Amino acid sequence: MVSGPVSVSTAGISTNAAGLVGGAGISTGGGVITQVGPGIPGLDPYLAVQATIGHSTTPQSNTQLTGTTALTNTYRNLFFQYGQTFISGTSMYFTLGDSRNDYNSGYYLLNPSLSGYFDLYFTQPLLQGLSPGVNNRDIKVARNNLKSTDLQVKLQVVTTVSAVLNLYWDLVSFNDAVRIKEQGLKTAQDLYEGNKKQVAIGAMAGIEVTRAAAEVSQSKEDLLIAQTNVQQQEIVLKNALNRNGVENTWLDDVHIIPLDHIEIPKADEVRPVQDLIEEALTHRDEIDQSKINLESSQIMLKGNKNALLPSLQAFADFTSHGLSGPANAVLVPGVGIPNAYFVGGNTNALAQVFRRNFPDYSVGFSLNIPFRNRTAQADFVTDQLQTRQKELQLQRAVNQVRVEVKTGLIGLQQARSRYETAVATRVLAEQTLEAEQKRFQAGVGSVALVIQAQKDLVGTQDAEVQAMANYTHAKIAFDQALGRTLDVNHISMPEATSGRVQRESFLPPELPAKPVGPAAMKLEGLR
Repeated sequence: MVSGPVSVSTAGISTNAAGLVGGAGISTGGGVITQVGPGIPGLDPYLAVQATIGHSTTPQSNTQLTGTTALTNTYRNLFFQYGQTFISGTSMYFTLGDSRNDYNSGYYLLNPSLSGYFDLYFTQPLLQGLSPGVNNRDIKVARNNLKSTDLQVKLQVVTTVSAVLNLYWDLVSFNDAVRIKEQGLKTAQDLYEGNKKQVAIGAMAGIEVTRAAAEVSQSKEDLLIAQTNVQQQEIVLKNALNRNGVENTWLDDVHIIPLDHIEIPKADEVRPVQDLIEEALTHRDEIDQSKINLESSQIMLKGNKNALLPSLQAFADFTSHGLSGPANAVLVPGVGIPNAYFVGGNTNALAQVFRRNFPDYSVGFSLNIPFRNRTAQADFVTDQLQTRQKELQLQRAVNQVRVEVKTGLIGLQQARSRYETAVATRVLAEQTLEAEQKRFQAGVGSVALVIQAQKDLVGTQDAEVQAMANYTHAKIAFDQALGRTLDVNHISMPEATSGRVQRESFLPPELPAKPVGPAAMKLEGLR
């Protein structure tokens, strides 16, 4: 029996039940970087509002101060605060407050009294947390994680496309093998019919018909096996293309009919190996992902190095007060009268606040020096080790790319050499069969030699088809090593992520015939 092409699905490419295709690749050691080191300020501003209404009663043991044994206060407080922290580490808080107090005492000159204030407070780190590069490291790392995730998706698309291409070209080679087996069966049947005629006229022994019939039977079995391989490869490809695998029963009636034939170019791309390596290092997503992970580690290392510094905070506070209210209607004689400047309503109090009639100022600093600071030192050493690990991962990825480019180029060259050898062998087999047929027709040959020549030709044709399939696999691996799989196959990431192809597909004018399954193959005994 003559063996046909071998599917790549059984030699390195696997498909799971979900239809996803897996393959080998470079591990970039990617992952989400966690934040350690100085606290990262929240950059979003906020507005806080607080309102309070209440009534209080305070016992008084000395009535000379308040004029009553139970001092009551009906009060209202309103508070607004706006705060924001900037990327430089500066924090700013603006507070505006207003309160109203109504007492049951005649000893208060203003009753109810209305007071207001605003407060502007700034803090600025001068050592730990001073650098914008430290304070925005969380944003940078988050952006890098997003880029790394996008690259991981692209890598999966490249792996899936390469695997599906291998499966598709295997299906094409299996269909070519079916055509070869059909041609071999036709040749065997022609020989069988010719031998029957020769036996009928007494020009040939009857045993030659039996030999030819045996060859026809063997050719039918080879064709049956080739058709079975096509159906099995269809199942593998359906499982890879469909999200639910082969769970859907309607897929059983669907056939994948290749519209392409394997075409080997006359010559391969001839470029220096170093140029190919430079192209791969520029376009391989694994390299970009490793660089991004290294950059994220360096960013976090910078933050942990800053955490080794003491904490020095400078602050400045500016407050302005205001007081107003109507004169007490039940003012106790002899207490006095309120200054006219303070008599009024809320407008007067707020005017005093913003005129800064009664300001407070303060500046200062706060210094915190931890002894030994072992927690920060441990985090810094940990980040140093992680950064060095990322550097090694980047170098390992670069080395792996170089190896894959060189091995891919060698594999492509070997695949072409094997294809050219297979073509030359097939041409010699055709010439041998033609010569044996002529010798047989001239009466100097034998059926056994013709049958053997037919088998040899079918074998060389199978070898040629397998060599063509191996070349396509080598070319796919070479394109993947150079990082141009998507470009060569005209695939864009927006189309891959959306699952919709913008380009229109056109069928060729002449479509292939519907495939014939093994069930349609009738192995009838020869009469």
